Amino acid sequence: MAAEKYQPNKRVKSYFRILSPRFPSWLNDYINTEPLLKQQYISNTSGTFYTDLVDNNFFYSSLDHSVAVALVVWHFTHDRKQTLSGLFHDISTPCFKHCIDFLNGDYLKQESTEDLTTEIIQNSSEIMQLLKRDKIRLKEVDNYHIYPIADNDTPKLSADRLEYSLSNALFLYHLLEEKEVKTIYNDISIQQNSDNEIELGFKSEQIAARFVEITSIMSVIYRDDRARYSMQFVTDILKRLSKDGKITRSDLYSLKESEIITLIENSKYSDIFQIWRKAKEIKVSDTPPDATYSVHCDAKVRYINPLFDGRRIADVNPSASEAIAKNLSYKMGDYCYLDFDFPK
Repeated sequence: MAAEKYQPNKRVKSYFRILSPRFPSWLNDYINTEPLLKQQYISNTSGTFYTDLVDNNFFYSSLDHSVAVALVVWHFTHDRKQTLSGLFHDISTPCFKHCIDFLNGDYLKQESTEDLTTEIIQNSSEIMQLLKRDKIRLKEVDNYHIYPIADNDTPKLSADRLEYSLSNALFLYHLLEEKEVKTIYNDISIQQNSDNEIELGFKSEQIAARFVEITSIMSVIYRDDRARYSMQFVTDILKRLSKDGKITRSDLYSLKESEIITLIENSKYSDIFQIWRKAKEIKVSDTPPDATYSVHCDAKVRYINPLFDGRRIADVNPSASEAIAKNLSYKMGDYCYLDFDFPK
């Protein structure tokens, strides 16, 4: 086993107790393996944690998210295979998370980094020994898409979608307090949709509508001008560092984000990186700005229209329908920029 141990902070531990009042101790052996422990040095905010454009001073790691997803799956299924699929679902996430999807040209789905999941698990003797011990096959845990409680298609509610919604609202965007997170979580049950598939849904119309209100606000935040600019900017710095021979793609999987940032700060891109880090407001234009680095791209549209008592909440609740419509109508057509250009 890896020498270090996963130690979430007190607030994260308190949140975990909401998701699973009894932490499944058997999960610790898997968490404390090298491939998963690497994820504790990756922010779950795709690089936006490092700029003042976004008011966020809480480092919620990719490992925090993965453990929390596993706890949600465990809470609703008590199935080890499904729980492990949730724990492993981001094991192939590199530094700066979805920025690398931008690097791979996967702006809209943001799933390109999942391709290495099987390989990373298979190449870990620690994890493979644990799976053998527990009589679990690799193909039963390396693809969380096969378990509808762990993952499903938009706009359904899954453990992954639920977890990042609750943790982002609690820790990052200050839209929920812990008490309300608990109220929302405790209102959820496994339900059957109109296609006779199971998914997570709400028992209370009011709570379902509140959840949609919060997630619709965050869905815009995930792809607003600041987020799109930041993800593309970090991506373009990494591209240039790679072209300059200062970094390799494998470094994004082996180094910590803090170590990558040190590389950037010691490069010719240090000055513009600091401008981005200290910026308070993004500028926008409907035409390309002159002699200035700008970003003009779309990003993944996320929205959730969960079940309420077996029906889509937007079909029965006008406020939920309005919140989703407002989210989906958000336009991403502007050129986003700060006052600098990349050095030659």
